[in-house]
Amino acid sequence: MMEFDPTRPKWQQIADTLRRRIASGEYPPRHLVSEVQLEAEFGVARTTIRKATAALREDGLIVTTPGMGSFVRDSGHGEER
Repeated sequence: MMEFDPTRPKWQQIADTLRRRIASGEYPPRHLVSEVQLEAEFGVARTTIRKATAALREDGLIVTTPGMGSFVRDSGHGEER
């Protein structure tokens, strides 16, 4: 279980952890980012995980397909920033 910094929202800390996993290749392109698994791993409510994944979606790191889930964006299809 992750030790959370009490001075920052948990969802931000989880989003930062997921960004690092994506950047390092631990979560490769098209990897399923499972809300259920993250909820269990971090011991937080689903709404907290959804805030974290929404931030990653806004950053263009993941894409969510209704009925299928959230996946790490294939780097070849990302938008230039």
